[in-house]
Amino acid sequence: MTRALVIVLDSFGLGAAPDAPRFGDVGADTFGHIAQWCVANGRPLRLPNLARLGLPQAARAASGQWPAGVERRAKPDGAFGAAAEVSLGKDTPSGHWELMGCPVAFDWGYFPKTDDPAASVFPPALMQRWLTACGLGGALGNCHASGTEIIERLGDEHLRTGWPVCYTSSDSVFQVAAHETHFGLDRLYAICTQAKTIFDEANIARVIARPFVGENGRYRRTAHRHDYTTPPPAPTLLDVLKHAGREVHGIGKISDIFAARGITHSRTGDGNAELCAQTLEAWRGCADGGLVFANLVDFDMLFGHRRDVAGYADALEAFDAFLPRLLAELGPGDLLALSADHGCDPTWPGSDHTREHVPLLFAGPAAPRGRDLGVRSTFADLGQTLAAHLHVEPLAHGKTCFVR
Repeated sequence: MTRALVIVLDSFGLGAAPDAPRFGDVGADTFGHIAQWCVANGRPLRLPNLARLGLPQAARAASGQWPAGVERRAKPDGAFGAAAEVSLGKDTPSGHWELMGCPVAFDWGYFPKTDDPAASVFPPALMQRWLTACGLGGALGNCHASGTEIIERLGDEHLRTGWPVCYTSSDSVFQVAAHETHFGLDRLYAICTQAKTIFDEANIARVIARPFVGENGRYRRTAHRHDYTTPPPAPTLLDVLKHAGREVHGIGKISDIFAARGITHSRTGDGNAELCAQTLEAWRGCADGGLVFANLVDFDMLFGHRRDVAGYADALEAFDAFLPRLLAELGPGDLLALSADHGCDPTWPGSDHTREHVPLLFAGPAAPRGRDLGVRSTFADLGQTLAAHLHVEPLAHGKTCFVR
């Protein structure tokens, strides 16, 4: 049996990338700073299973420092290393596409911050066309914001006016939040579909529907998020596998990130625990030669962007505790890969992604034991390694990390 399972620990960076100065991220280190915070607060980060796979060694290769208080094994069980990104942005689609062999060599359109907090960040002409097309009397927000903060601040006004809440970040994204019942989930999806066709003119990578529920100043986002994403500009490993008649199972927001291209089966879930359970179920049903590709979004959405160091640490320890269950499911010829799509250092100023190295950890019967992969020059080395493992045609970018 020859299958592959990839899990993206969304935003789990290992230290500033070589081009971090271009992004204002010199010194960012998601893993390293979480580990430091844990030691300073008397609760060293406990990641024994990730340590077995060589995570501390990967972090040291990327950042030059051992993560504080994290145990390490002299001889890791898997192959371990880190990778720097060549795509021009530090956004979610670019990171995922590059992991699957398709670096993004162009700049997305962005909505820059303004010095005037009352100024609109979205182009007025595009906004008016969108509002007219959707029959909306107006929109709230029109600013850079955290998704949780802005619905707390504007949720009541949204219910009063019926206007959607629109905001962005340092990513190339137009986000639209609306109440699931008062505004309607289908209606939210419809206006986001309309927004994608209009904001494509500004080369915006994603329009994201952000439904929420609640009343009277107390609101929470739900699991019914939907991303309307520009398709990858070239074939990815997912396309190659699907064309070869293989199964490709997308877990979490993977299908959205790839605009459903190259996906044969898709599962979603609310939070990391449910997504881990869905990953196990998909893996148990995955045919020989297939790929299961999962994204665990809580690291980024709940803890990185919200600068919740303790929550991020707890989530890492919860995933570490789940890892033995996953490893027990691997059969002869199977390969597990763990990586990330960018950083989101919860100790860093602001609430945006950080330009960092990401881990490349391989485990399972098909992974070489104790192999030091060093620091790779592109995320695409992951996709190329998987292509070789699954015996499909080589991808256009990346080099194999090892051949078994």
